[in-house]
Amino acid sequence: MTAEQVPSPCSGVCRLDDASEMCVDCRRTLDEIAGWSRFSPFEKRRVLEDCLSRLRSTVD
Repeated sequence: MTAEQVPSPCSGVCRLDDASEMCVDCRRTLDEIAGWSRFSPFEKRRVLEDCLSRLRSTVD
């Protein structure tokens, strides 16, 4: 993996919450999941930050 590659948060177990249209495992939205392969490294890092924020808000 090069410095520009950003790993996907996908664990291979997609379980979508119908109400939020978000994966309950990785916390990505449907748009984020669908667009991941086209996103720039900057966009991917932003998605990862958003996922972490979503995860923290559910734990608090």
